[in-house]
Amino acid sequence: MGKSLIITEKPSVAQEFAKVLGVSGGRRDGYLENQKYVITWCVGHLVAMVYPESYDIKYKKWKLEDLPFLPKEYKYDVIKDVSRQYDVVHGMLMREDIDRVYWAGDAGKEGQTIEENIRRFGGVRPGMKELRVWIDSQTEEEILRGIREAKPMAEYDNLAKSGIMRTIEDYAMGINFSRAMSVKYGKLLNDAAATKSYTAIAVGRVMTCVLGMVVIREREIRNFAETPFYRVVGGFLPEGAETEETVTAEWKAVNGSKYFESPLLYKENGFKERKYAEELAAFLSEPLPAEGTVESIERKKETKNPPLLYNLAEIQNECSKLFKISPDQTLNIIQELYEKKLVTYPRTDARVLSSAVCKEISKNISGLINYEPVKAFAQDI
Repeated sequence: MGKSLIITEKPSVAQEFAKVLGVSGGRRDGYLENQKYVITWCVGHLVAMVYPESYDIKYKKWKLEDLPFLPKEYKYDVIKDVSRQYDVVHGMLMREDIDRVYWAGDAGKEGQTIEENIRRFGGVRPGMKELRVWIDSQTEEEILRGIREAKPMAEYDNLAKSGIMRTIEDYAMGINFSRAMSVKYGKLLNDAAATKSYTAIAVGRVMTCVLGMVVIREREIRNFAETPFYRVVGGFLPEGAETEETVTAEWKAVNGSKYFESPLLYKENGFKERKYAEELAAFLSEPLPAEGTVESIERKKETKNPPLLYNLAEIQNECSKLFKISPDQTLNIIQELYEKKLVTYPRTDARVLSSAVCKEISKNISGLINYEPVKAFAQDI
């Protein structure tokens, strides 16, 4: 029986697999190896779609008449900056002494797409068995389970196709709309911004929507006009009260009252002009013909479930509010904690824990409390 190849998405994850599988002392240039396993890694994407000028040099110059650019078959190539690691991974996939490969990228569409691009571009040696490791944490138990229960790569074909189609969508939208907007409005915007060098207009499936929301919200903030209104609040002493502590109550115009739906109101509990609020307050301060009565009291018992755990978006939002740190800073902190097995995989929408992670929590909670970066971070805030 030949060796088994394990391909992870990051070097740090490869190190965790190596620890669990006992692959030590065999560190090479871009991989680890012993008598049973070869472990290598990607560094994010190794293969990506090429720019239009790789199809035809004429596309290097941006022209409206060349749009839309929608080739019948999209071309891929190795990303120049990571070509060395690609050569390592591709070389392993062609080795005669390796008879199976465990694809162990991140459990999600993006991880599957990274792997699929490598498989499609460079291929896998005929006869090599391909299995997919799907885990949501890097505990020893979870890594061993993932290898033990690895499924044929073919079972993830639909997820891979979905990732490829999303990539094509991003590419088609980005290339065509960025070029169209830049050709038509690029000079206008650069002149208006007085840029020192020409900057193209970038359009993307996500970035443009987010930018649009930011712009709309910014306009709302800039155009916001404060509208003061005046409320009437009084203190009432319940009959028979043993103390002088009053009950605070706010006046509100209800159906049947004098001011109900009055044009003098800004809201049902406030006036547009101060003088009308003062008139009502003066009227209520005079001796009234009858004492006020409590018409109804409502009591209810609520049972609230504890809040769900954080996912990445939630914790980024919370850290931004509490600690004034950016989403990128939060991600870096969470990523480091993940690599120390102190939090679960951060790039997921899940807000619950798997049973494997639950078992590991009690082992690591003391480590989290005493982990120096966490202690230092807690002191800083």
